[in-house]
Amino acid sequence: MKISIQENDFDVSMELSLLRKDLPGIGGINLFVGTVRDTHLGDDVHAMELEHYPGMTEKALEDIIQQAQSRWEVLNATIIHRVGKLVPTDQIVLVAVASSHRGDAYAACEFMMDYLKTSAPFWKKEHTPNGSRWVDARTSDDDRLKKWQM
Repeated sequence: MKISIQENDFDVSMELSLLRKDLPGIGGINLFVGTVRDTHLGDDVHAMELEHYPGMTEKALEDIIQQAQSRWEVLNATIIHRVGKLVPTDQIVLVAVASSHRGDAYAACEFMMDYLKTSAPFWKKEHTPNGSRWVDARTSDDDRLKKWQM
């Protein structure tokens, strides 16, 4: 399992190679890559700054992977989340899950992303022509999380 919080960009192909290394039982990999959009709430976004709480954030990401492992057959997983100042089209996050079967990989990846969006201690500030603003949590993210709460 790999968890990384970093300022530098990541190479998706390299991360997938590392995820698969020495695991011939993998039958499917599902991944999600999140990027910075150039608009939000009707405003142009010139940049986004991401902050986190060191130590606490890594622990939250470990917990997310452990929860996924307890629900599905997860042979390996990677979560990389960037912090610092990013601009539109920059990659923000990679969540990748390897499993013996695609169904487990799909479900675990979606679960991990939904929990990451709602439970991991990251804060986002958007820079627009009208100034800077903190990004509030979205109700739709909370709604998505409800489907996993059993």
